Formats: sequence, C-alpha cells, structure tokens
Amino acid sequence: MTAVTAWFDVHERPLPWRATSPWGVLVSEFMLQQTPVDRVLPLWGAWLERWPTPTALADATVGDAVRAWDRLGYPRRAQRLHATAVALRDRHDGMVPDDEAALRALPGIGEYTAAAILAFAFGRRSVVLDTNVRRVLVRTQEGQAVPPGHLTVSERRAADLLWPADDAASARWSAAVMELGALVCTARAPSCDTCPVVSVCAWHSNGRPGAETAPRRQPRYEGSDRQVRGALLAVLREQSGPVARHELDLTWPDAEQRERALASLVDDGLVVEHSDTHLALPS
Repeated sequence: MTAVTAWFDVHERPLPWRATSPWGVLVSEFMLQQTPVDRVLPLWGAWLERWPTPTALADATVGDAVRAWDRLGYPRRAQRLHATAVALRDRHDGMVPDDEAALRALPGIGEYTAAAILAFAFGRRSVVLDTNVRRVLVRTQEGQAVPPGHLTVSERRAADLLWPADDAASARWSAAVMELGALVCTARAPSCDTCPVVSVCAWHSNGRPGAETAPRRQPRYEGSDRQVRGALLAVLREQSGPVARHELDLTWPDAEQRERALASLVDDGLVVEHSDTHLALPS
C-alpha cells in the first residue's frame, strides 16, 4: 500500500478534476465512463467553463447538454448528467451531496460513481472499484490476469480489507491504485519492470498466466447502430431548430438501419419529433 502511494506521489498525472469542485468531479466521472482521459480533457474544461455549477446546467435545456456533449459518445450520459443537475438544483440546493444514499438516488449514478465522488470530491473513505483497480487487485492478490466479468461480493469484501481506515489515506489510495492500473498494470501491455509492487504480485511471480488472453473488446463501432445514431445527432447538433427528415436521410444509406437508429434516439428522449417531417434535439 505504501509503495503504491509513494509511486503515485511521483507519477500522478495533473488531471484538472483532481483539484476542482465536487461538481467538477461529478462531471468528470460521467464523462470518463467508457471513455479515455485524452478525449475527456478538452470537453470537460469547456463544459465547466460553460456550466460551472449544477444550477447553471439545470437552467439550460437537455438539447443544450446533448449538443455540448459533441462527439464524446454515449450521449445518454449527457441526458442523465442534465437530469442529475436538475435534481441537485431542486433537491439539494444546487450542491453535490456527500452522502452515498443521496448520490445513488441521482440519475446515472451507481455504486462506482458514488464511491468515486465520495473519495475524490470529499476525501472520504470509499472503496472505489473501477476496471483498472480491479485488474491491479486481481493480479496482485489472486494471481489472475483479468477480473471476473462482473463485480463480485468477494471482490468487494477483499478490497474493503485493503483500503485504509483513515479518510484521507483511503481517498489517496483509491486514486493511486487507479493510476497504477491506468499507467502500469494495463490490460494489454503491463509494465511489470516499473511496477512498485511487482515483488509482491502473485500474477507476476506465477509467470503471468493468461497474459496472452485478449481483454474483452467493445462491440464493433463501424457500421453499427451506434455509429448511425452518432451521425444523426451530429446533424441535429449543428442546427438550432428542427431538421427536416429528408436532411437526416442523407446521413446513412441503409434506410432501415437509419430509421431504427432514429427511433431509438426518440425512445431515449435524445431527439423529439416536431412534426411528421421535422425532428430536433429536446428543448
């Protein structure tokens, strides 16, 4: 534990959300879901400049949020983040709560996100288990290449025993082990020669079994409905008002797939039908 935090003292990346408000941390956690840091950095800064508080975002429209989300992907996150901002404005006086139950009651916030906000925004003891952390723990403690597909009860219990009891030390440890997984104990090419805990790593001492096993991949994007949804949203983001259906028809040649993707956007509340011939982002 000490070795990991000492390594972190030297190698911590200067990520801007590590020195910001609880709202800035919350926004970063929404944006970082299934999205690499380098893609989040510029958009996070622009977002906080435009909406520095939950109330500022809540007073904007859902369409404004989806438009500002740009091409970050998974645009329902923008919708949920806006809904969270509204809940914070209306139920928490525009403040991010420092209570796990209150956080879990907000739209789009589950077990991991609530734990991360408690640790990184409020410096509280909280067992933060993202993919990077789970990979470090399962390798060092269990000698396995990758963690199970879903977080297990035994993982939670084992992690809880490792986390420091002190609030500040726990929050620092959470950030440190996450950074170790992101920079050193990576999924595809771990740098065991620079790892601060290689001497006590069960996986390394056992010859790194399963190292050749490819990590689970995201479903293919090219040609997928996700790509079509993104193309449709790109056209709608460029317009301040409704867009004619015939303009959207130009986004994708497969009419059946295009209509399916458009219908899913409407079902998700990311697009609204103004008439039989025009659609727009929600107002």
